[in-house]
Amino acid sequence: MSSNDIYIVGVGMTPFGKFLDRSVKELTAEAVNAALMDAGAGIADIEGAWFANAAQSTLEGQGSIPGEIALRNMGIQEIPVTNVENACASASTALDMATTWLEAGRGGVALAVGAEKMFHTDKAKMFSVFDGGWDVHDVEAATNRLLALGADMDDPDGPEDSGARSVFMDVYAALAKFHMATFGTTQEQIAAVAAKNHVHSQHNPLSQYQAPMTVDEVMGARKISWPLTLPMCSPISDGAAAAILCREEELHRFDKSRAVKIHATALRSGSDRKPEEFARHVTARAARDAYEIAGLGPDDMNVAEVHDATAFAELQQIENLGFCEFGAGGALTQSGATSLGGTIPVNPSGGLESKGHPVGATGLAQIFELTTQLRGEAGGRQVENARYAIAENGGGFHGIEEAIACVTILGRA
Repeated sequence: MSSNDIYIVGVGMTPFGKFLDRSVKELTAEAVNAALMDAGAGIADIEGAWFANAAQSTLEGQGSIPGEIALRNMGIQEIPVTNVENACASASTALDMATTWLEAGRGGVALAVGAEKMFHTDKAKMFSVFDGGWDVHDVEAATNRLLALGADMDDPDGPEDSGARSVFMDVYAALAKFHMATFGTTQEQIAAVAAKNHVHSQHNPLSQYQAPMTVDEVMGARKISWPLTLPMCSPISDGAAAAILCREEELHRFDKSRAVKIHATALRSGSDRKPEEFARHVTARAARDAYEIAGLGPDDMNVAEVHDATAFAELQQIENLGFCEFGAGGALTQSGATSLGGTIPVNPSGGLESKGHPVGATGLAQIFELTTQLRGEAGGRQVENARYAIAENGGGFHGIEEAIACVTILGRA
């Protein structure tokens, strides 16, 4: 009987940034062709495809069959194509579904791709992409509940700056203030996360921003929603990323020395819980699932990519992944443990804050980075002797946490 172990044999990614003159079709083709070239494969080798996108429906009206259209445009046709929309976790969900399809024996080689065009000449329309990321029937009550979490922490500099931004920045700010009030986390510790990621990004040629920053520069930047400043927040981005996967019995068709094993993928949706029940956070639960499936634990991980939609989010997610106790994420970051050269480097790509956050592509961009790390091909941002890697990708918001979380564990083949 054949093994149902699944491997990543090719990855591809476009630069992330502002590309008003490029289409979803063009970005998709660039990422997929790069992944095929990396795998030494051709279009004819792909037996099933999963296409992730979250914004095209709102911005272009392409609410149905975006994957079939984008992929046929580059010559991929006849095979089953599944469209995936799961907010910011769309691409990691596509990877999870492609992995499950291969494990079930439905095919031998699969494609997971995420592509997103978020920049738009109409800024109001651009920011409206985020409006569907929570319960549209409960917006006012949900906003009040979330903002109440930060009511005990006042902004020492007075009222917030005005300006266009996603409401989720206010949500993350409220969660950050609750964490500060509960554990004594400081704005400087949150700034340390952002500074680290901006330093990492200077070694990533595909990153949207590649300029290093200091903690003081981060704290002194324009305020978005206290305690968050502009460099602590992920930007609007365009881009695409893709991965070619195969079953173990198909591995002989590819370069085994560069294959990366998928040890686990775990999807969890959120639940009704009290704010102080940190161990019940959706990501903490997904992480425990993934560790159990993989037969590994937090101490086995050598590198991580997490969903730092804001710097506070990274601080929260490294706690959820078990890299430290709840409440200790700020101290762990300040210790240097999560920096390149530390015990568990986090977001060597620069993270969403620097690399960019094209919503439907983000999860596979994390997989691109971790695959590159495990192959030892990351150049100036390489984590030495990386054997196991973990990705955390969350999407939307429901209650007091992300609506969905996906945790993926990879390892050198």
